[in-house]
Amino acid sequence: MAVLFPRCAGIDVQKRTVVACRIVLTDDGEWRRETRTYGTTTADLLRLSDWLAAGDCTHVGLESTGEFWKPVFNILEGSVTVWLLNAQRVRAIPGRKTDVRDAEWIAGYPLGACCVMGWWSRASSRRVTSASCRVPPGQMTRQRTTFVRGRATLVNRVQKVREGTNLKLTAVVSNIAGVSGRAILAALLGGEEDVTVLTDLAKGKLRKKRDALERALSGRLQPHHRFLLTELLAQIDGLDETIARFDAEIARLCAVNEEEAVVTLLDTIPGIGRAMTELLIAEIGIDIPRPR
Repeated sequence: MAVLFPRCAGIDVQKRTVVACRIVLTDDGEWRRETRTYGTTTADLLRLSDWLAAGDCTHVGLESTGEFWKPVFNILEGSVTVWLLNAQRVRAIPGRKTDVRDAEWIAGYPLGACCVMGWWSRASSRRVTSASCRVPPGQMTRQRTTFVRGRATLVNRVQKVREGTNLKLTAVVSNIAGVSGRAILAALLGGEEDVTVLTDLAKGKLRKKRDALERALSGRLQPHHRFLLTELLAQIDGLDETIARFDAEIARLCAVNEEEAVVTLLDTIPGIGRAMTELLIAEIGIDIPRPR
């Protein structure tokens, strides 16, 4: 069995502690193992980084446990090569019962080899633990996606409330949160009841559906409906502002990291917009190695 890395470590991450197993192949061919436990504060993790550096560790295997691996990754990234391991596949291995054994397993000690990319089954020589995909340098695009999904949920809630008013706008207006839909809703919430005035607020192609729109606007908007819709629309407006700030910040980061040219190029692909392009770059980067 080949030794992938003669100086490496495996780290088992918990909420309050991390257990690190450092394995070094000495000049006389002996394996030297050391295991230590550290806290999860920044000071403790810096001591962990210093300990790994003292052992000349080049690679570290880190189990991706919930959100707890992120502080460890943030401290170690740049000083050693960190492989984020698939927690489900690591935990699927039977017979491990302690944090120390978890760390030893990740480091590859059970087979006497430092293999943080994975260790091989003695019976089948099959790799059973592999490194996960690339860890993105930031989580801006993921957070933006969360806000976009939250906005979509609010729009659905607006539609549900509106259904209780007998206003059949969605039968005519494809996007209730669009320019025409928002203008009509704003007028309704402001007390406007004249159907002719409301239909005049339609923009673009919707103006060709005046008759259908007039019929759809014949409903019963009660005070509690106005209150609910006002609150939901206010939340949507707040999320729109948040998403716009995320768009601006992500665009700034792309320019700073010299990724704007790649974003512009990928944006020319039919069906892939700028937001999707930024998400792809954040997740896999622009330097993608050719598969072997």
